[in-house]
Amino acid sequence: MGLVPRHRFTDTADGDFAVSGDSDLLTERRASVHPAPWTWLRQQHGSEVVVVTHAGEHAGAEADAAVTVVPDAPIAVQTADCAPVLLEGEGAVGVVHAGWRGLVAGVIEETAQTMTDLGHPPLRARLGPCIRARCYEFGVEEMSEVASRYGPKVVSTTAWGTPALDLAAAIRAACSWLEVPLHDVATCTACSSTHWSHRARGDVARQTLVAWLSDDVADPSAVAR
Repeated sequence: MGLVPRHRFTDTADGDFAVSGDSDLLTERRASVHPAPWTWLRQQHGSEVVVVTHAGEHAGAEADAAVTVVPDAPIAVQTADCAPVLLEGEGAVGVVHAGWRGLVAGVIEETAQTMTDLGHPPLRARLGPCIRARCYEFGVEEMSEVASRYGPKVVSTTAWGTPALDLAAAIRAACSWLEVPLHDVATCTACSSTHWSHRARGDVARQTLVAWLSDDVADPSAVAR
């Protein structure tokens, strides 16, 4: 049997995964999900992707996505309102931090291409908790940049009637072009009482998407949320 992709979308019950927090507590929280050293990123809202060949490689790298094809090498991105996107292939996994600037830069497509170049193209994707259009007031000029890449469906309206960006719609468009089916957990971080939101509440804490490959079908740490 081949390697099986595993993942977790954490929430407030799992604690703060912001990389600027207490390093000892952060190590404990990471170990509670997967005991191996994590690859975490200093996110830049760009399209840089790192390839991880052993646990902990590229930890602290300036990038917005990571890919691995080796077992038990946890890769992670941190989010509050930006979108955590998981790409799964046959024997490969990728994690993406997708804000609007990263989407315009092509971070999802770059991650998919990296997986394909490694011989493991993405077969499915998951979109975790992120801010949704009803809560995401957005500038018209910046909106035009996103719409020029992903089409008019990204243009929406907030619950209070102002222009809004539909981040999920942009991610759906990217996955559609890649012909990768997308599962969306449909959780808004601004509305959720169990997730942090920088825009809605000024939170400095972060949730995380962490993924890894396991050769154990009954991996006890693989509690996907």
